[in-house]
Amino acid sequence: MAPILDIKGLSKNYGSTEILKDINVSIEPGDFLVLVGPSGCGKSTLLNCIAGLEPISGGTLAIGGQDMTHVSPKDRDIAMVFQSYALYPTMTVAKNITFGMKVRGVDKAEQAEKLQKVAAQLQIEQLLNRKPSQLSGGQRQRVAMGRALVRDPKLFLFDEPLSNLDAKLRVEMRTEIKSLHQNLGASMIYVTHDQIEAMTLATKIVVMKGGVIQQVGTPAEIYSTPANMFVADFMGSPAMNLIPARTRANGSGTIVEIAQAGADPIVLTEKRSIALPEDVVLGVRPEDIVETGLHNGGSNALQKADCMIDIVEPAGADTFVVTQLGGKQVTARLSAETKARAGERSNLAFDLSRVSYFSPENGLRLNES
Repeated sequence: MAPILDIKGLSKNYGSTEILKDINVSIEPGDFLVLVGPSGCGKSTLLNCIAGLEPISGGTLAIGGQDMTHVSPKDRDIAMVFQSYALYPTMTVAKNITFGMKVRGVDKAEQAEKLQKVAAQLQIEQLLNRKPSQLSGGQRQRVAMGRALVRDPKLFLFDEPLSNLDAKLRVEMRTEIKSLHQNLGASMIYVTHDQIEAMTLATKIVVMKGGVIQQVGTPAEIYSTPANMFVADFMGSPAMNLIPARTRANGSGTIVEIAQAGADPIVLTEKRSIALPEDVVLGVRPEDIVETGLHNGGSNALQKADCMIDIVEPAGADTFVVTQLGGKQVTARLSAETKARAGERSNLAFDLSRVSYFSPENGLRLNES
C-alpha cells in the first residue's frame, strides 16, 4: 500500500533564507503524525507546504500515491483545522459546517445527513443554530473540527488547534481528538510545540529544530532512545537529565564518574558493551533515578549513589527531588512516600539499563540502537 503522505528532499526558502532543509517523511494510512519543536523551527511552514498554502523550493510531495508538488490546495483532498478556528461569524454552526459542501454542489439531503452524523460525533447537536460569538473556545474548536470531518478527506491537518484553550479544556480536547482518530481510522498531521500533546496523540513523531528533522519515531522511541541531546531535552516533562561525566575502561565494563560538589564523585559501572569516549554526557530520565529503600526491583543495572538533596517538590502521586551532579541540577521522580529531605543526603540509584550517552562535541547519542 502506498504511503498516504510521502515527502522526499523537501526544502523551502524565502529568498536566500532556508526555512526547511532536506525534509524526508512518510506515513501510512491511519497514522497520526505530530510535528513538534520550539517556535520558529519550521513545523507550521511544513504543514502549509503539505496543504499547498506554501509553494516548496525543492523536493517532492505525494498524497495518496499521487504527486501533489504543484497541485493547488483545493485539489489535494485535505481538510485543515486552524489555530484561530477561522469560522464565519455571520453564519450559524450548521451553515459553517455545511458551507464547503454547499460550495462543492453536494445535494441538500447528503449535507443534512453528514451534518447530523458529525454533530452527534462531536456532541454539538444543541449548538447548530448558534453563531460562533455565542460559543466557548472549546465549542468553536469542535465546530472547526466538524467542518473538516464532513469533508472526509485523505488527510486531516491540524495547526496548533488547542493552543488557545485553557489547560483543563486542552486535556479534554486532546482526548477527544485521540478518540476521533481511533474511531475514524483517519490519517492526521498535527502541529504543536507541546511535547506532552505530541507524546499522547502521535503514532509517529517528527522532532524539528531550525528547519531540520532531528528524529522521526514512535513516542516510545523518541522518549527512550533520543537521537541527540536536543531531542532528549525537548521531549519529556521534566526533561531528561543531561549530566557531564568521565569514563575509563575497566575489566568488567566501563567506569562512569560524575563529579559532586563537596563530596566524592559518584562512580557507576556500565556493563553494556558501548564504545564511549573519555568525556560523555549521561542522559537519564527522572523516573530512572529511584530511592533505594523504596525500590523493590532486583535489577543488576541499579547502582547506588549518595546524593545531597537540594529541593523537594511534592506533586501528588510523585515527589520530585533536585540534586547537583556534574555541575548540573538533576531531577529524580520519587514516590509520594519518599523520606528524602532538603539539606540531607539520600541514597538514590540509577537504572543504567535505561541510560543514554551523548557526545559533548556534537550532541549525538552514542548507544547502539
